[in-house]
Amino acid sequence: MIDLAVANRKETFERMHEPLAERGISCHHVPVRERTVPLREPPWDPDDYDLGFVYPGRLMEGGVADALLEVPWLNGLEAVVTSRNKAGVLARLERAGLPVPDSVYVSNPVDDEELTAVFERFEPPVVVKPNSTTRGVGVAKAHDLDSFLGICEYLSLVHDYRATGDKSFLVQEYVPGASDYRVMVLEGGYVGAVERRLPEGARADGRWKHNVHRGGQATGVDLPDDLRDLALAVAEELEIPFLGVDLLVPDAGEAVVNETNARPTIDAATKYEPGFYDRLATALEKRV
Repeated sequence: MIDLAVANRKETFERMHEPLAERGISCHHVPVRERTVPLREPPWDPDDYDLGFVYPGRLMEGGVADALLEVPWLNGLEAVVTSRNKAGVLARLERAGLPVPDSVYVSNPVDDEELTAVFERFEPPVVVKPNSTTRGVGVAKAHDLDSFLGICEYLSLVHDYRATGDKSFLVQEYVPGASDYRVMVLEGGYVGAVERRLPEGARADGRWKHNVHRGGQATGVDLPDDLRDLALAVAEELEIPFLGVDLLVPDAGEAVVNETNARPTIDAATKYEPGFYDRLATALEKRV
């Protein structure tokens, strides 16, 4: 039996521990956040674990866990840091010839004149997005210059705090009416996809974010080959073994890669290709 350390005990752990146990991999919850950890007497014995699932999302806690556990990870620090930097991902994909939204990277502080020039290059509304947050946190839509500058001013106040590590954000074109897909790639192969939609009536209430953690609903879909190939190309370019690739597909025009996630939530097994857990178990076993 292979012993797998898993930092989170939310949906992913609960969904995967039984299927992996059936394939000879025992999942163990190794909490790394919101606790105390004596470094001389750590709560974990490295001999108890063979590998880790994905590197913890809080990088400081992850560094401590990595040093104490002494295990390889399916997705390690480099994968998580690469994916977390939204602007860095978009820049790499753009250079590789893959379709991404028109975007401007802003590193604070920036004056209103420069920000006005950024806003005016787009057809409103624009999307303003912190560069390294997850789950749709801090993402806003601005329909006019005053609203845009107000959002930027708020971000500047946050970035003024010395302990704020990332003082940057993205300004992006808004893709109206686009279908929102999360595509899962494992070891260079397509393993499933979901379409994320807002609940009935949500748009009428002014909501527009499709993130599941913001109330969106994920439904398994049979993704067309061209979108599968696009997601595979993204994972290959970023060199991340287990990756969620977020695609926006408008009614007219080409699909674009919106974001990536190297710590993707595993959904219900019915939303994946047959053999998903066999492939996941094989990917884990290769790293022991």
